[in-house]
Amino acid sequence: MADRATPQWPRILLKLSGEAFAGEAGHGIDGEVVARIAQAVIDLKDSFEVDVAVVVGGGNIWRGMTGAGAGMERAQADYMGMLATVINALALQETLERLGQPTRVQSAIHLSQVAEPYIRRRAIRHLEKGRVVIFAGGTGNPFFTTDTTAALRAVEIDAGAILMGKNGTDGVYSDDPRTNPDAELLREVSYIEVLNRGLKVMDSTAITLCMDNKIPIVVFDILGDGLIARILAGESVGTTVS
Repeated sequence: MADRATPQWPRILLKLSGEAFAGEAGHGIDGEVVARIAQAVIDLKDSFEVDVAVVVGGGNIWRGMTGAGAGMERAQADYMGMLATVINALALQETLERLGQPTRVQSAIHLSQVAEPYIRRRAIRHLEKGRVVIFAGGTGNPFFTTDTTAALRAVEIDAGAILMGKNGTDGVYSDDPRTNPDAELLREVSYIEVLNRGLKVMDSTAITLCMDNKIPIVVFDILGDGLIARILAGESVGTTVS
């Protein structure tokens, strides 16, 4: 293997929304999309001396808030959402392993037949050995989003940044670009501005945790060719929250 470049952060956490797995269908798992995401991660590992952890959402399969809105108990609906994230994590793991990248799935809820339990020190050891670690099951608690999981795990593993991979969204806008053609792409924005303006980056708990621990967040289009590598090389891509 050729010498790998030094990235601007030696360890990153990649946050993937459930919708990123769904492709154009908007629900379920699109195998071709998962393969593109997996190949992007492998290309990244081949090009840079970087540790990669991943947090996956489950919105392509189930959303706790949707179940709660239909009258289901919120805690029960959230546990169902945690199981959805495990399904996505296993899909990503299978694809990465098939492409030759050693991978571990760690779940915050106990599913010993398909995933390791989340243990911080074990996760860090896997990363040090070059494995991609996929965190599933959210925080293991209802009422918390996978955004908060991403912020929490990033702090725990000492990640330099959170890369928020969106499907079809190239950054954070001043307004919804689908309804307002004058909406402006914000290249840089502060944590406080995100909170005060209600910008759609992460929920307030996650933003506050990142702010307290000085972890930058980069929002970008996960399916854009080579964008993760450009981010690690120090280029301005998408929106940076810091």
